[in-house]
Amino acid sequence: MNSIYVGNLSRNTTEATLRSLFEPFGPIKSVKIVIDRLTGEPRGFAFVDMEDAESSNAAISALNGKEVDGQRLRINEARPREDRPRGSFGGNRGGSSDFRGPRGGGRSGNDDRGGFRSRY
Repeated sequence: MNSIYVGNLSRNTTEATLRSLFEPFGPIKSVKIVIDRLTGEPRGFAFVDMEDAESSNAAISALNGKEVDGQRLRINEARPREDRPRGSFGGNRGGSSDFRGPRGGGRSGNDDRGGFRSRY
């Protein structure tokens, strides 16, 4: 099976439209338009899985740049998703470049005026 990335899709493009577009090039195993989990709207790209490399290469050559539903499609061989670190949503959220504890002050024994607190 050979997977094809289809990008720059219109929101109006359906799986049936893509299937009819790719069928002349060979047997299709599946068509999947990617949907945003939060909004339920199409994300503007899809994957078409074809039976063999010859069919997928012919489809890529013929359909890349073709206009469908007012959009010029970007079609190429799908690549495996790159591993991304999970759980991180951006850099350091604190005010300094190094960690200084839960309150960020880094005073450890200093009072608010910058001097050391006296025990007496």
